[in-house]
Amino acid sequence: MKVTIAHNNYDQTLKTVARLKELLDKKGVVYDAKYPDVVITVGGDGTLINAFHRYENQVDSVRFIGVHTGHLGFYTDWRNYDIDKMVDALFMTKGEPAKYPLLEIKMLTESGETQYHLAVNESAVKRVSHTLEADVYINDELFENFRGDGLCVSTPTGSTAYSKSLGGAVIHPRLKALQMTEIASINNRVFRTLSAPIVIAPDQWITIIPNADHFVMTVDGARIDVRNAKKIEYRISRHSIQFDRFGHHHFWSRVEDAFIGENKEND
Repeated sequence: MKVTIAHNNYDQTLKTVARLKELLDKKGVVYDAKYPDVVITVGGDGTLINAFHRYENQVDSVRFIGVHTGHLGFYTDWRNYDIDKMVDALFMTKGEPAKYPLLEIKMLTESGETQYHLAVNESAVKRVSHTLEADVYINDELFENFRGDGLCVSTPTGSTAYSKSLGGAVIHPRLKALQMTEIASINNRVFRTLSAPIVIAPDQWITIIPNADHFVMTVDGARIDVRNAKKIEYRISRHSIQFDRFGHHHFWSRVEDAFIGENKEND
């Protein structure tokens, strides 16, 4: 088993990483940052997402384990004080990993160039200082003519992130569905959109054709300045992100802990 550790540089994280290395060394683990079998992230969800993008070209052969040293995350299963149990579990059994859908983004430019991206959470299309105008297609059929601040397409796991703040539904990750939410759409006598989130089936896809030569596209929060894009196509990827199932928390328990738990304790 080849392992690598990705982490942020906060004090608590560095202490946890030092302890983790001690435990792994006792197990005789082989460290390989180039072609790992397991990527252990120490920090938070952002640390894990950054690690995913570092190894996204190897996503089919890598599984992730998240240790969080701050607030409870959706991708980080283990607390910093549980790493002894985590290391024991790592070597106890391989088992079947928990797999979550990924978002595939295909962008075609006016020059005929095709660019591909993968996202764990979401991708958004926006204009910074102007209104975004775009035609939205589902399965190559025109769905709506959008005008507003932007559009966000998310995975089920990403439904608890930016999409939720836009009024999107929370979707269980075993459902291989995409969700599109609008960002401050304009609805009046001239411009009309559905003005509600939509969820599409795994064999369907969403195409956005922007009526602008310059806009911003984000992929898991990373900004990409785009010029002269002809269209952007979103669909469920044939790839998935894999987590070590041992110790992997129940999805709805994560949702309850993140959004409801504190209020329930006060009741």
